[in-house]
Amino acid sequence: MRKEILTEEQILFQGAVREFVKREVVPYYPQWEKDGIVSREVWLKAGEYNFLGIDVPEAYGGSGIDDFRYNSILIEEGARAGATVAFSMQNDLVIPYLQRYGNEEQKKRWLPKLCTGETISTIAMTEPGAGSDLAGISTTAILNGDHYLVNGQKTFITNGILSDLVIVVVKTDPDAGAKGMSLLVVERGMEGFERGRQLEKIGQKAQDTAELFFSNVQVPKENLLGEEGKGFYYLMDNLPQERMTIVVGAMAVVETVLEYTIEYCHERKAFGQSIGKFQNSKFKLAEMKTEEEIGRTFVDECIMLLHEKKLTPEKAAMAKWWTSDLQVRVVDQCLQLHGGYGYMLEYPIAKAYLDSRVQTIYGGTNEIMKEIIGRSLGF
Repeated sequence: MRKEILTEEQILFQGAVREFVKREVVPYYPQWEKDGIVSREVWLKAGEYNFLGIDVPEAYGGSGIDDFRYNSILIEEGARAGATVAFSMQNDLVIPYLQRYGNEEQKKRWLPKLCTGETISTIAMTEPGAGSDLAGISTTAILNGDHYLVNGQKTFITNGILSDLVIVVVKTDPDAGAKGMSLLVVERGMEGFERGRQLEKIGQKAQDTAELFFSNVQVPKENLLGEEGKGFYYLMDNLPQERMTIVVGAMAVVETVLEYTIEYCHERKAFGQSIGKFQNSKFKLAEMKTEEEIGRTFVDECIMLLHEKKLTPEKAAMAKWWTSDLQVRVVDQCLQLHGGYGYMLEYPIAKAYLDSRVQTIYGGTNEIMKEIIGRSLGF
């Protein structure tokens, strides 16, 4: 974010997050990538620094700061370092559901340990046969006395291995379509709840992504989040914030890779001059720099709209589509400007290339984003 939209306190917070990433994340990240999972210790460290549950009221263990700019700073600094831990899954997806739709007992039970990092969470939407089409899920939760019996499978779940608490999107009325969807909280250790294999990805290798299986899992009625049958509405209500986590990260990557590519084009020589002096290189960099300026202006506007609770799903879809598409394109062009060195993993542009590709897919594919925008135009 530009400093013009940050307060003095937020600038200090930005410095603290940057130092945290430099000291507690970057040195360990190569090993986490080899392991395919980050340590639980870094979550506890984030909790110690009050980086989790930023907007959770102090009564439940949070910082009580309802300002998305703080969340954005946390996302940006990880993205700039090329060393992202999925703190935003907890801060921007799981916690908002618990705060908006959880009852008092649920908030007291779950929020404090989410804020300390003792509990790691995720939300399980995607299934092998249902991705962007959430209404097509088949995982069921049938009420049986004082509990639900949950059966089904989820896939591509971020924090799938580490998570202790999972908000599972289920069908409590399989015949009611979207109106039969509910949100049910499944906890580690419940009989019949199993993790599948840890999925191998082409990028973001430190982030554990897994399959989840539910076989007659008995989940107490007390773990129903909000009202039965309103799950689809709840999901749609939180999508602007979910998509902004992708938007914020995308813009930070665009700015970072462009910065070090410009530096590389000044230093790298060919045919007796820096490669940045060649017309093709100069024009490509000029185009990308212009798009970076346009993107930053738009993203900062969306951040402030979300902070003011005024960001519409349509505008969030515009931002998600445009910035993630820009990220993939800019990273690809910057790799090309690096030549053969860009293909070597010792250069950060190569890792950025691998990590960026998924941005146009998760959080709703960019094709779905265009569909949402098109519908808002009356089509």
